[in-house]
Amino acid sequence: MKLWRLTRAPYLALDGSGPEKHGARWVSPGRPVVNFASEPGLAVLVVLRYLPHDLAGIDEDYRLGWTEIDATPERLPFVADPADKRRIGDDWLASGRTLLAAVQSAVLPEADVVMMNPRHPDAASVPALQTRPFDFRECLKLPDWQD
Repeated sequence: MKLWRLTRAPYLALDGSGPEKHGARWVSPGRPVVNFASEPGLAVLVVLRYLPHDLAGIDEDYRLGWTEIDATPERLPFVADPADKRRIGDDWLASGRTLLAAVQSAVLPEADVVMMNPRHPDAASVPALQTRPFDFRECLKLPDWQD
């Protein structure tokens, strides 16, 4: 399964340290998790959702990355309540039963957010991200139409 991440260069490690420090939509602080997208466009949309609309002053070290993971994600139910989301995600992590869990994306319901438990024994075999530079200004720039 090919999974995607869009992140700044200093945060490419698949260790879950960001959510561990700050929490995330599906996990409480103190629990490491790595969030992937099932599609590259979803990875972009999720990050874009939190950037300023004028893109002035945004960081210029974004990297679009992907990795191949030979595992089938456990399907978690989509719920709207933030506390329920964290309870479901925390329970999944604590169980250690699967490397991956997938849930419908709130940003693009046709795609999935796929979470990886970096403390699962199979996490050690997940390849590092292959990446390329990603520039929001270039991506969102309207084309110059020439006659």
